[in-house]
Amino acid sequence: MTFEELGLKSEVLKSLQELGFEAPTPIQEKAIPYLLGENSDFVGLAQTGTGKTAAFGLPLINNIENHAKTPQGLVICPTRELCLQIAKDLETYSKHLKVAVVAVYGGTDIRKQMTDIKRGASIIVATPGRLMDLINRRAISLNEIEYVVLDEADEMLNMGFKEDIDAILETTPDTKNVWLFSATMPAEVARIAKTYMTDPLEVSIGHKNQSNENIDHIYYVVKEKDRYAGVKRLIDFNPEIYGLIFCRTRQETATVAEKLGKEGYSAEPLHGDLSQVQRDRVMDRFRKKDIQILVATDVAARGLDIDNITHVINYNLPDDIENYTHRSGRTARAGRKGESLVLINTRESGKIRAIEKQMRTTFTLGTVPNAEEICEIQLMKLINKVIATDVREKDIEKFMPTIMAEFESMSKEEAIKHFVSTEFNRFIEYYERAGDLNATAGKGDDRGMDDRSKRRDRKGDETESGKTRFFVSIGRRDGLNPGGLLRLVCDATGLKSANVGRIDIMTSYSFFEADNEYADNILKKVNGADYEGHSVSIEITKAKSGGGGGNRGGGGGGRRDGGSFGGKFQGSRDRAPRSSDGGNRREGGFSRDRDGGRDRDGGRDRDAGRDRGTRSDAGSREDRPRREGSFNRDAAPRREGGSSAGGSRPRSFGKPFNKK
Repeated sequence: MTFEELGLKSEVLKSLQELGFEAPTPIQEKAIPYLLGENSDFVGLAQTGTGKTAAFGLPLINNIENHAKTPQGLVICPTRELCLQIAKDLETYSKHLKVAVVAVYGGTDIRKQMTDIKRGASIIVATPGRLMDLINRRAISLNEIEYVVLDEADEMLNMGFKEDIDAILETTPDTKNVWLFSATMPAEVARIAKTYMTDPLEVSIGHKNQSNENIDHIYYVVKEKDRYAGVKRLIDFNPEIYGLIFCRTRQETATVAEKLGKEGYSAEPLHGDLSQVQRDRVMDRFRKKDIQILVATDVAARGLDIDNITHVINYNLPDDIENYTHRSGRTARAGRKGESLVLINTRESGKIRAIEKQMRTTFTLGTVPNAEEICEIQLMKLINKVIATDVREKDIEKFMPTIMAEFESMSKEEAIKHFVSTEFNRFIEYYERAGDLNATAGKGDDRGMDDRSKRRDRKGDETESGKTRFFVSIGRRDGLNPGGLLRLVCDATGLKSANVGRIDIMTSYSFFEADNEYADNILKKVNGADYEGHSVSIEITKAKSGGGGGNRGGGGGGRRDGGSFGGKFQGSRDRAPRSSDGGNRREGGFSRDRDGGRDRDGGRDRDAGRDRGTRSDAGSREDRPRREGSFNRDAAPRREGGSSAGGSRPRSFGKPFNKK
């Protein structure tokens, strides 16, 4: 089938021809004719990189009235990066039509966006938090919306935007069409479909939650202490890698990126502690391939739409299976092939089996490359680079007599050996004492290392100075999420969101922190409050000494439940806190960035706060990278077991990454 057969306007087809689009993808082939011809709702389930933006964008552009000044189409998506990408695509599709597209998102001046909307907008592309701010300011009217698109719906709900999405949809006309696109179909996405849609057509490309068939899933079993060394070997074995490394916390992200940078790799971090300017700079360099490897948290990397990513490396598996689906979906986009590589320790093979079952895919057990294999790969990279190098005959001609005289005593073979050895010796020295990193699943003792890692991580989970930590009697299974808990506290007490700190949502209960001075007010006002039919009770579980509320309710700390894999891989039961002086079980964290989340005009930027930390991004705010600028790409890597012989640290052959 061709795009001409789908029924699109000639102006839209002209744009597609100029873009070089030839044939629709499976999701486009099934969605576009239906969305053009039917006045009804639609659910499209497909992996990222399968052409979902065009699947809803082309019929949306096609159906919108030309020259419309008030919004007729609304696209809601989880992150700023994805919002900008969708807006750019829609503008490209509609370049031969008079359709005005305006993107609204957090982290930038809201007044400019208000001016753009007032000037006239046919389609609004928005993140939920910023759109709610505009609605509350009465700066935007959705009374004439005919089409609402929820893109990456599962990610939006996972980020805590349930209440915002509900509120936004309630302000739109009942006659609108709702088009929902998602990679997975968890219960909350199904609830939205049931609540706001009427008899929608559901199109699923592959099984629900199924992995992209173009992705090879490979896992490597290493001892816990060898994770970083394993990552370096995977990078060295794939010298042309252009990829993402996913870590669980901001601290781990910053540490891994800084280590790689110091050791000569082209790598930079992307996490919630970076300012928007820093994030934009890093993403711009990564898109231009000035950076070879992006080390990111799940939250920071949500919605990234970048072509040609060859590898996704999971430094640790995420807490939720759905997050692995999104991680791996960053590669193998638009029909290309890609690899998702996973490092697990000797006790984590059960997690691989769980992902295989839910995603209907198969993982291959890989072998961490040894020194000889890596040296061969890097040596051939050097040789191929030398052969492909253009010779500037005129510039080098005058030096040739001297060069040839130096090599006169050597045969051709000896000269080549000496030349190659200038680089080859570096890797030989680097790996000469490097042993086999491969471990056997179920064997060995990683427990001690895990416990030490948890103790290190726990430092970032202590109650912030001047804050009181509260226990809340409801959790995720009661429909509570970070945004809902924040709204509950603020509505009941009149506090501002800046007064509320860390939020941890568990399955059956939750925790949050707030300024010590408001502890009594919170206890009085929030206790007995109603949340979606549930009566809420709270109590103080920890107060930092030296703060105003330090004598309230004992000095117990939160005990991280690091062994639980998001509550989905192990059958461990949730337990309520033992007592105010005991340990509270913790499944995950939500760290609000209170400083980075305000607009210049003083308005609250919910998106900036939300995307700077959820369950998978629970590092301490103090765990920042030591420097904000680019890492030194020419620095040499240290040996896995120490410094290299002779004090010279090896690096990869030539430059770490060559932009093509």
